[in-house]
Amino acid sequence: MRALISNDDGIHSAGLEALERAARAAGFETYVVAPDREQSASSHALTLHRPLRVVKAGERRWVVDGTPTDCVNLAICRILKEEPPDFVFSGINSGPNLGDDVTYSGTVACAFEGTLLGVPSIAFSLDYRRDRADTPPDFSHAEVVALAVIRFAQETGLSEETFWNVNIPDGRPRGIRATRMGRRRYGESVVEKIDPRGRPYYWIGGSHVDTHADGSDLTAVADGIVSVTPLHLDLTAYHAMDALAGIESRLAPRDGEG
Repeated sequence: MRALISNDDGIHSAGLEALERAARAAGFETYVVAPDREQSASSHALTLHRPLRVVKAGERRWVVDGTPTDCVNLAICRILKEEPPDFVFSGINSGPNLGDDVTYSGTVACAFEGTLLGVPSIAFSLDYRRDRADTPPDFSHAEVVALAVIRFAQETGLSEETFWNVNIPDGRPRGIRATRMGRRRYGESVVEKIDPRGRPYYWIGGSHVDTHADGSDLTAVADGIVSVTPLHLDLTAYHAMDALAGIESRLAPRDGEG
């Protein structure tokens, strides 16, 4: 079997290497197509306003000067078009992608794009705090988890138009659990500064507020449990369809109007 490996931390990420080792241990022939630099919080962005450059960096290894979504799209639609991958594995991200993080995450976007293109996909993230610059992330336990999840996916398969978002606690996990998305909200985290020429500039990011609840990914990881959250491509809120009943009449032609 063939696996496409990508990420949003860039081609030189230690997490990418750990995930590639896990995929190989599961019996996959691995193909790496990853960004040339960190692309965190790039979400599901596709580059349409400029040409993309792809550089072959080794055997079954390519670097793209674009987003994580670009990497997966180019890999499936061009680089591996003649022999497409059986799975897309994304990560292992240096930092969690819990709750509402999935809407910003380039790591999750890789799995989203793979699923859109018909390839079963899994995103992996390690709950590592980047403010601990003096302590680099340890992917040893995460690599073991990735191997276990990949083997389980090989045995069971993934539901149609569904991918898995896997978050791994830092250190040795206490177990693994199927979860739902929690609620993570980012507050007023815009910092304004003044540059040497007296002009304002801004940094977006910072603190967030988590709402813990039974069964959520946030709660599982906080308890030292690996969370596996199935995410679906269809974002339609079917329970809210009734609230739109009768909307057609709002723009229906009135008597005497064309």
